[in-house]
Amino acid sequence: MQRKTKIVTVRMTPKVKEQLRQRAQDANMTLTDYLCICGLGKEIIRVDGLGEVLSELKAQGRNINQLTTLANMGKLKILRGDDLVNGYAKLCGQVSHLTKEVR
Repeated sequence: MQRKTKIVTVRMTPKVKEQLRQRAQDANMTLTDYLCICGLGKEIIRVDGLGEVLSELKAQGRNINQLTTLANMGKLKILRGDDLVNGYAKLCGQVSHLTKEVR
């Protein structure tokens, strides 16, 4: 990542500044990054619902880590993976839905 060393001064109304600040916040970006990306003609895509999918993905990852640890310790002999498979199927469906929204 390159160090930012140049300054650009822009005059705008307080209303416009607040609107830009709000859009940058909605995109989870700094105002500087937001303005640079918009100014370079790049598209900013905001995906609603991503937080819930990432939360589920983390939960599934924790489950796999716990099962792996128990298996390595020899404390797990038989695994019924129905719940794990169903969780991943649900997660895959959510990711598929979000991918269609972005396109």
